[in-house]
Amino acid sequence: MKKNITILPGDGIGPEVVSQAIKVLQAINTYFNHDFDLKYGIIGASAIDETGSPLPDETLDLCLNSDAILLGSIGDPKYDNDPNLKVRPEQGLLKLRKSLQLFSNVRPVKTYDILKGVSPLKEHLLENVDMVIYRELTGGIYFGDKVLSEDGSHAHDSCDYTTHEISRIAYQAFEAATLRRKKLTLIDKANVLETSRLWRRVIQDISKEYPEIDVEYMYVDNAAMQMMQDPENFDVVLTENMFGDIISDLSSVITGSLGMLPSSSVGTKTALFEPIHGSYPQASGKDIANPMATILSVAMMYDHFELYHEASTIRKAVDWALEHKLATEDIVRDKSEASPCSKVGDTIAWYIEEGGKIDMNKDSINLSLNCII
Repeated sequence: MKKNITILPGDGIGPEVVSQAIKVLQAINTYFNHDFDLKYGIIGASAIDETGSPLPDETLDLCLNSDAILLGSIGDPKYDNDPNLKVRPEQGLLKLRKSLQLFSNVRPVKTYDILKGVSPLKEHLLENVDMVIYRELTGGIYFGDKVLSEDGSHAHDSCDYTTHEISRIAYQAFEAATLRRKKLTLIDKANVLETSRLWRRVIQDISKEYPEIDVEYMYVDNAAMQMMQDPENFDVVLTENMFGDIISDLSSVITGSLGMLPSSSVGTKTALFEPIHGSYPQASGKDIANPMATILSVAMMYDHFELYHEASTIRKAVDWALEHKLATEDIVRDKSEASPCSKVGDTIAWYIEEGGKIDMNKDSINLSLNCII
């Protein structure tokens, strides 16, 4: 299969984790005989520094002409603490989502047995956790009108939704539920917000087309509590933009690390794949960032291309690495046993290249990697 892929390393640890994901992508393509043409663009703080724009036209053109996009991370502390700045890294990502009509953000959340000791939740709460969050991505308060009074004493942000914006992602979530445990939870604030009441009406209408799906309605504050107390209860979660941003980050607590959660953003033209974590500038350049979320995002890319065997191969490779404690310091109890970011990428790629048939002894893995790298 031939595909055109745009690579956007971004800011902070983005270039480091993306480079590991590219190793895995190239290993898969070699093993399965695919041909992906990779082109690189700039976005975020690095793009502002170079061009003055968080999303240069050249980058947007690359993305518009790609089959998929792999993004690292966006953000830099120097842009965070000055509320008067007119240009910010995050504007590049918002513009990209809007330009590509990436209205559906999909974030799977699952637990790994080996990481149960890393999660702050008690181990009995982590059994059988397997959910997927559908977050509407191009509407709501993030894209509404933003007004600040001339004297700077009053501001407001509008939150707008249409039935079309709600229904197009709702159908995706309902279809996903039919392939899973046949349960969908809508998270909103319908006791206060008119937009949330519109969401409920739309979901209630669509649910009539899916009588086999058990639909649950939950206020966002209660949902946050329930996600920590009984995460196994959730299957498919559907919500609007801001609530989805918060809830999906909260869900990372379940796994024990933001570095384990991938995501896809799907629209009408192309799709974007990225880890849910931020740019983590404190770790930039130290080779300690966890690349697994980015690698698992590549697995979602192959799913998107309906190359399910390739996607499964990546996930098996990640599972194998975790089982053999080949992981970065954020998820290894004994930091002295942590592997560098680059070592994790090399190991997972090597496992794929060898078809999973490699020595399972960690000392042998270390020796072999030293020989081939």
